[in-house]
Amino acid sequence: MNSIYLEKAKERMPNIPLLVNVVSKRVRQLNAGQRPLIKPDSHDMDHLDLALKEIAEGKLSAELGVVSTPQDDDGRSLLAF
Repeated sequence: MNSIYLEKAKERMPNIPLLVNVVSKRVRQLNAGQRPLIKPDSHDMDHLDLALKEIAEGKLSAELGVVSTPQDDDGRSLLAF
């Protein structure tokens, strides 16, 4: 893993659990044959580094979705992330 890409990706996406999930999903997509969003550094660049570089360069991002659910017994709304 390229530590430079990791640090830059963490600057763009400081929520570490979200970063792990985004990188994991993107690596699965790349393994399945999707094309990279950036030019790889080399022909045999690891998919993990590719995903981190895509995030570091701002080509890949994620949003946390908020889903509202019916109110519970005391009238408060329950939110799921």
